[in-house]
Amino acid sequence: MKGNSEEYRLKFFLDRDYLRRECKVCRTPFWSKDKTREDCADIPCSDYTFLDMKEGSLNLSMSEARRKFLDFFRRNGHEVIQPKPVLARWREDLYLTIASIVDFQPYITSGVSPPPANPLVISQPCIRMDDVDNVGITFGRHLTTFEMGGHHAFNYPDKFIYWKDETVAYAKEFFTEEMKIPEELLNFKESWWEGGGNAGPSFEVTVGGLELATLVFMQYEIKGDQYVPLKLKIVDTGYGIERLAWFTQKTPTSFHAIYGELVDKFVGKLNMPRLDNGILKVASRYAGRIDPDLPSTVEEHRRQVAQTLGLPVKEVSDELTRAARVFQVLDHTKTISLMLGDGLVPSSGGEGYLGRLLIRRALRTLKLLGIDVRLSELVEMQIEFWGKDFTQLYRNRDYIIDAVNLEQEKFREVLTKMTAVANSFAQRKDVGVEDLIRLYDSHGIPPDLIADELRSKGLKVEIPHNFYSIVAKRHQSAPVKKEWETTKLPLEVVNQVKDLEPTEKVYYQDQYARKFEGKVIKSIGKYLVLNRTVFYPEGGGQLGDQGWITIGNERIKVVDTQKVNEVVVHVMEREVDLNGNETVQGEIDWVRRFRMMRHHTATHVILAAAKKLLGDHVWQAGAEKTPEKARLDITHHKNLSEEDIIKLEHMANQVIDDRRPVTPFEINRTEAELKFGVSIYEGGVPNKPTLRLLDIKDWDVESCGGTHVSNTADIGGVKIINVEKIQDGIIRLEYVAGDVVSLYARQLEDKISSLASKLETSPSQLEFRLNKLIEENEEMKELVASYRRQFLEGVERVVELRRINEITLALLPTMVDTELEKEAIRRLTSKEKVVAIHVSQTNGKLKVDIGTSRDLNVSFIVNNLVKAGAKGGGKGTFASLMMEGKKEEIIDIVERAIKSGYS
Repeated sequence: MKGNSEEYRLKFFLDRDYLRRECKVCRTPFWSKDKTREDCADIPCSDYTFLDMKEGSLNLSMSEARRKFLDFFRRNGHEVIQPKPVLARWREDLYLTIASIVDFQPYITSGVSPPPANPLVISQPCIRMDDVDNVGITFGRHLTTFEMGGHHAFNYPDKFIYWKDETVAYAKEFFTEEMKIPEELLNFKESWWEGGGNAGPSFEVTVGGLELATLVFMQYEIKGDQYVPLKLKIVDTGYGIERLAWFTQKTPTSFHAIYGELVDKFVGKLNMPRLDNGILKVASRYAGRIDPDLPSTVEEHRRQVAQTLGLPVKEVSDELTRAARVFQVLDHTKTISLMLGDGLVPSSGGEGYLGRLLIRRALRTLKLLGIDVRLSELVEMQIEFWGKDFTQLYRNRDYIIDAVNLEQEKFREVLTKMTAVANSFAQRKDVGVEDLIRLYDSHGIPPDLIADELRSKGLKVEIPHNFYSIVAKRHQSAPVKKEWETTKLPLEVVNQVKDLEPTEKVYYQDQYARKFEGKVIKSIGKYLVLNRTVFYPEGGGQLGDQGWITIGNERIKVVDTQKVNEVVVHVMEREVDLNGNETVQGEIDWVRRFRMMRHHTATHVILAAAKKLLGDHVWQAGAEKTPEKARLDITHHKNLSEEDIIKLEHMANQVIDDRRPVTPFEINRTEAELKFGVSIYEGGVPNKPTLRLLDIKDWDVESCGGTHVSNTADIGGVKIINVEKIQDGIIRLEYVAGDVVSLYARQLEDKISSLASKLETSPSQLEFRLNKLIEENEEMKELVASYRRQFLEGVERVVELRRINEITLALLPTMVDTELEKEAIRRLTSKEKVVAIHVSQTNGKLKVDIGTSRDLNVSFIVNNLVKAGAKGGGKGTFASLMMEGKKEEIIDIVERAIKSGYS
């Protein structure tokens, strides 16, 4: 453990006669008023003795425990802050909210932005998937979703709030006064915390084997192997709301305390016998001895439970396995509800990957239980149970249920592929962990469901007990690049300009400005930096401006504009020879810029329309704005219908016709989040304490650094020109705005005119001509069908039949009708012991189609043709190949194959 003993020697402990002792089991120091205690009262050093305590028996539900915690700190001067979503969309490095301090990282904890209140208290729903495989096995010690009650104080050099002694005093008062736990039972176990680049000493508050809270004193920044003192000293506490409820209820497991009557309702829905609470109570008491990383401890735990109850080990083991799986489904369906309720769309990447992983793990658990039930029915029970606490579940109920149903159908499709996937490993001797992960990532098949098929083929399969945790850890965070690392500029240019003074951004002062005058700051070949500019640099999906720079009497083309940090770099058509400090004039290509402004503002209008039409789960997954068109990628779980597209386009054009003001403004980051929520980060998370937001009146507010029209009327109008699903969970919309709509219409008119010309009619008569052609085509189809029927009725009269041993070889004449040829082969081979063959010329090669009757197999013939150089193949009773040579030579090979293969 890092830190020295003085970090933990508090005046509070000394004044109240606490004694610092060392745990006889783990050797960790802890503070307690109980002079006789020899262990730290934490697992595995102690069993869950709190289950037998009479102290603290308040019988608090989750809602009551949460309220008691928040009310206590509110009465003690802390402002109650609303929790953030479980999807950490204000962070670019994390997908999920894993702790209450995440709400305030990195800008508040680093001192860049002020906290929303100081001090504050929050009960933040969190999701951690690092230990997802342990859920249920430890009967409540591990949860995928949990509430972290945190009271936080941010101590600045010039403003002290409170620190260690006060924090421990708050804990003592809360547990003794509110939770009715005698002070002699409280233990403050010394610990060390690290996370998010910060570190500090901490105390774990333990009672009767249960850790009820962790008190962290964030005071260092980690730089390499050094701990550098922070300017801020931050109180970062985490009280387990679920554990507070369990401690007071003393139920057989923490799941009973968390879910109450829902446990029995789930068991009933799964059509299973009720869980044996007597076995579970004993199992929980000794659950601290379970180390999920050591399967032997699980087995030893079950033997201990069986011995205590005087029951057969198998009976106990079967019951605990069944209960663990029920608890997994309980935990996972709540987590799935929260994820989807906060807008997650299951997919094959990012946060969507984690959501799908949990859904499929829940479905896999149901399959292991042998239960055939719709997962959405269980999720709906969670919505009803938790909806009053988390209103987004009620609000987004339809989407949640629809998404879960769709995922269950996809999972069923996945399971139908198991045999084929297992066959692909036929040549292997074993299947390793990386193979299983690739199998899961590419096909979505849980390893324990395909293991039996793999083993039946003689493969050795070792499934790690923490398979899902391994997979989740690989996908729980996203790589974040610095802004200048994504620039199109050469690295040597980046290095020379990145530390220059920020460029004055005239394009923000007046987004309709076209010309300007500026001084040369840096000239590097064809790369030019000025003190001010109207040229917008590429960013936020909007291309950089083009235009012209006038140097003296010379007008030089600007082909691109880029940015390094806050320095704007003009990319010239050719090198310029400047010494610096010269005054130049600039002018942007206004037609090009204005089209991008229209497309950019239209993107905000359409995104907001999509959220209103489709649901809160819609989130921007990518965007691009060019002069020719714009595209917006949104998260959505299924394809858009034609009706959806029409409504979306109509909503957008209504907003345009409504002439709504479009106003950019700057605001403090913390204030922006409190006022507008994290949806302001739809287009990305700016790395700044002050945000530039774009407000489309009564329609949308979003962070954006692009250039925009000042009124929606200036967009002119939008036309959605393409909608497609580009990957699982992502829908791409392409559209045009303003005068580009007219250009798009002209292109369509040209296509119509071209089609009319080819059909020898006028555009006005095109529909009539097409209808006439359709009628003629239907008549032609019927005529061809009648000719086919006539031909097939007498097909045996037009084929050459050869007798080879007991086999009839039917040689079809050359035919250009592929469908007729295949039907002729099918008809000829409907009798026994028949081989039919058709040879035709295609692109200079011979195409060979072969059919056999069901009592024969085409593989003998195919193998002989392949040996002769044919490409292609087949199985069963039909094959199609391509080869060079003469028709007679091919027939000769077929005859020899028949003689040898069917003799």
